Amino acid sequence: MENTEKLSDVIVREMTMDDVDGVFEVEKNCFEDFWSKQSFIDEVKNSNARYLVAEKDSKIVGYIGIWLIIDEGHITNVAVHSDYRGLKIGNELLKEMVKLCKENKIVAMTLEVRRSNLVAQNLYKKYGFKMAGVRKEYYSDNREDAIIMWNQLSEV
Repeated sequence: MENTEKLSDVIVREMTMDDVDGVFEVEKNCFEDFWSKQSFIDEVKNSNARYLVAEKDSKIVGYIGIWLIIDEGHITNVAVHSDYRGLKIGNELLKEMVKLCKENKIVAMTLEVRRSNLVAQNLYKKYGFKMAGVRKEYYSDNREDAIIMWNQLSEV
């Protein structure tokens, strides 16, 4: 990756069915225990799900997903292809998702993150997420604990 790469070259937009292959490629790049392509097809059709993609040079390089249930949002996944990390793409995806939630009158957001993933935890903290608990042995691939984080977008 050349140092000339910039975040301004990245477009964040809503995911469409045409993006499923690209999102699946990012998913396989980022996770050993990855979601199936069919899972992403189902998510695009799910009226409670919203996904944003980061696109660079017509290629999907990252994505974020959330389920909107009543007035809360549960982030399902955040991923940036390893070739494009360090460009603040994850930051931009999370910023746009928080904005989408506020526009949709969501009052709180939650997520689970691996105990060992300090980079992601720090990103979430930057956007107001706070540790709220632990799910013991949450991840099926290695039984790692998940940190539960919450972000109160507006006080109830």
